[in-house]
Amino acid sequence: MRVILVGCEYVGTTTLANAIDDWMDANMGVRFSLIHDHWKIPHTSSHPDDSTPEEQAWLLAATPKFKEMHQRHSLYYHVQAGTFSHDDGMVVGGAIEDGVYGPKYFDYGGPGHRLDRETVQHQWENTILHFTDETVLVHVTADTEVIKQRMQDDPHENMVISEGDIDQVKSRFGELVEWSVLDKKIEVDNSGSIEDTLAQFVNKMEPYLTDNDRNRMKAHSS
Repeated sequence: MRVILVGCEYVGTTTLANAIDDWMDANMGVRFSLIHDHWKIPHTSSHPDDSTPEEQAWLLAATPKFKEMHQRHSLYYHVQAGTFSHDDGMVVGGAIEDGVYGPKYFDYGGPGHRLDRETVQHQWENTILHFTDETVLVHVTADTEVIKQRMQDDPHENMVISEGDIDQVKSRFGELVEWSVLDKKIEVDNSGSIEDTLAQFVNKMEPYLTDNDRNRMKAHSS
């Protein structure tokens, strides 16, 4: 199974990624070797982020040029380093997340920039397609009021978005999902329980399960 989960901060992409990992373990007897969940500046280290507050402050103070380079190099490295050439790969955010947040919050990658993130997104995705056409792009959504409540209940350290930007950010994620050249796409709503969201994912993912996925599920259930 190869999946890319994208969506506005607080829609629950990380929670869903972990739930999918548990579902794979229960139904296939395997887990993702790594969940690449580290594209929200300043949380860009390890799997997921393990940077210190001092390191986060250092990255936030860096120039747009450095932030852009850092993120672009991370994107190019991960697409070439086996994430999509193996049987299983999980990315949370990736080029679409960078394409939403870079231009809006970090002053790089917008229209007219020499490294416009719409162009970078297609370059990144076409490299994925060089390895496999089995990657599924999962757009995770949630109601705006639910996102606001989550922001209040469990604020992220150095969160990217602000409450007034939620609808605009959600809309931009939708635009870049539509812009994607990956043709296997599903959408799940995570406004409710993660159990309900996982059930949506499993149902919508069924047509895109690979032969290897199906064989592992059959072997695991026997």
